[in-house]
Amino acid sequence: MTQTATPVAAAPKATLNPEALDQLFRTARTAQAFEQVYVSDQQLHDLYNLLKFAPTAFNAQPARFVFVRSAQAKERLKPALSAGNVDKSLAASVTVIVAQDTRFFEHLPKQFPAYDAKPLFVGNAALAEATAFRNSSLQGAYLILAARSLGLDAGPQSGFDAELVNKSFFPSGRYKANFLINLGVAKKGAHYVRGPRLAFDDVAEVL
Repeated sequence: MTQTATPVAAAPKATLNPEALDQLFRTARTAQAFEQVYVSDQQLHDLYNLLKFAPTAFNAQPARFVFVRSAQAKERLKPALSAGNVDKSLAASVTVIVAQDTRFFEHLPKQFPAYDAKPLFVGNAALAEATAFRNSSLQGAYLILAARSLGLDAGPQSGFDAELVNKSFFPSGRYKANFLINLGVAKKGAHYVRGPRLAFDDVAEVL
């Protein structure tokens, strides 16, 4: 006679306190305007040194980040921005170009020593592109959460001309822009009214 194990809830690690969960998710908002606050090199290093630990397929880490902070760099970026994103991006302390390395797999022998995964992508452009796009998008999301955890506000955006960004910032063609994230300290109330979120039963099922 087959015996069925009694379901036992997993024992999770300690849950973050409510204030931390609010800062990361519940009260965090997409910033639409920014205070004039300087974000230092050390803060940017701290930001990266958090997000780098989050998972990617094969530990590939295909995202590449350009932290556009100086006035000169902002002027290079400006022609590629959609009209509605110009003011907020110029006001943000930093605008991050989240890009993807189209030849990320060249680093796999070092980054993923478990087995030789590089041949999976060499000569398979479609797989390489899908993997780079998916995982650089993940890393951009990790950046947003890392920024929030460090007390910064973030405003991700896709309203820009990727070809112009690539031409100006990645002329070699190896890196390709994915999306942009404005970082800084949001002005109080500088966000849209929060839209409703879908309920669990609308989007998920447990099988």
